[in-house]
Amino acid sequence: MASTNNNNALFSTMVRSGRTTYFVDVREAKNGNKFLAISESRLDSDNKKQRATVRVFGDSVHELRKAIDEATASLG
Repeated sequence: MASTNNNNALFSTMVRSGRTTYFVDVREAKNGNKFLAISESRLDSDNKKQRATVRVFGDSVHELRKAIDEATASLG
């Protein structure tokens, strides 16, 4: 895992996993609210870059973290 300062991100880190790279960023919306952006960037079978992003606002960040912690614990 590496920590970077990506464009306008307040915090950014990335995790590489084979042909996929995950980015976890804290950003600030135009209205001043901070949010978590989780992005997946990967190469498809034609070596074309595909990217998808999920944005999580407000108290939902803590709920999402709890769900991820619970899911991770079930991995063994």
